[in-house]
Amino acid sequence: MIDGTIPLRTATVLRETAVRVGATPWSIARFPELDPARPGDERVRVPIESAWRMWELIGATGGPGAGLCASAAADRGVLGVWDFLFTSRATLAESLRVVMDFRSAVTDPAVEWQVIENGGLLTVRVGVAVESDPVFVPVEEFVLALILRRVREATGRDLTPVRVAFTHRVTQRRRDLVDEFGTGHIDFGAPYSEITFVNAAAVPTSGDPVLGDALCRYAELLLTTSRTVPNWRDRLHAAISDALACGEAGLEGVAQRLAMSPRTLQRRLAETDTTWSAEIEQVRHQYARSLLRDTRLPVQAIATRIGYTDARTLRRAFQRWSGQTPDAFRKQAAGSFTG
Repeated sequence: MIDGTIPLRTATVLRETAVRVGATPWSIARFPELDPARPGDERVRVPIESAWRMWELIGATGGPGAGLCASAAADRGVLGVWDFLFTSRATLAESLRVVMDFRSAVTDPAVEWQVIENGGLLTVRVGVAVESDPVFVPVEEFVLALILRRVREATGRDLTPVRVAFTHRVTQRRRDLVDEFGTGHIDFGAPYSEITFVNAAAVPTSGDPVLGDALCRYAELLLTTSRTVPNWRDRLHAAISDALACGEAGLEGVAQRLAMSPRTLQRRLAETDTTWSAEIEQVRHQYARSLLRDTRLPVQAIATRIGYTDARTLRRAFQRWSGQTPDAFRKQAAGSFTG
């Protein structure tokens, strides 16, 4: 499933933008899942929550113009195959529809992008009507500036929009936006974020439709084979499980496995609104369930494997976790399997 995720390629642009606007290495290090360890693999995706928090960092650090800074850094090809879909069809309107259809190649599938033709007007609408939020300021400016850039690259023309609209109300930066988009018709506090061209639907692109078909098939393949990288909590749980298997259930040993200090681990736990005890309890619960279900180990042996000193401690904990004893759970699991 790719819902609730964005491609790592897009996340890499955000991370590089954060560096460019002056975010500290420490603040960027809080997003290890956005680390471009595999930037060449277009199938890898990361949680959208991390992207939103990165946008908050970009906006808070870079201030006005941070979104435009992000689009200026997104050269053609940085976002993978999606960048080349702007020339996938013979005309601009046809290509833009393909671009919108494959928006999942650069963003969360839940984000709604539309192409609207009304007489001689061609509008690209990004997102849905929502109450404005400060984090949307750099996001909207990034997306609309990027679309304008790709449209100009695809057509080889310096097309100028007749209207640009934002849901945010940061009007003091109007001069910068006029310079970026080349039009004075900029609306703030609009119901939708959108960019509109006149008499541009039939403008030819520089692409080859045959190649465009191949690009679409490739984009479809990427989306069907996409996978999400483990988030920080997944890696934490894996480190805890590894530590438990080695009889090292302490915070220090887990921190070492995550290549961080115990203090940094405690801080990361606090940042994600959780605690060490809550996380190790969750891992112990899942580990105990799997051992009770999949092995014939006695309860004492299972207690030792998950870091408890005796079976009585495990029985109390398991009762608290699931409302039943380990023996009752094992009997129920065996009955479900045979049934």
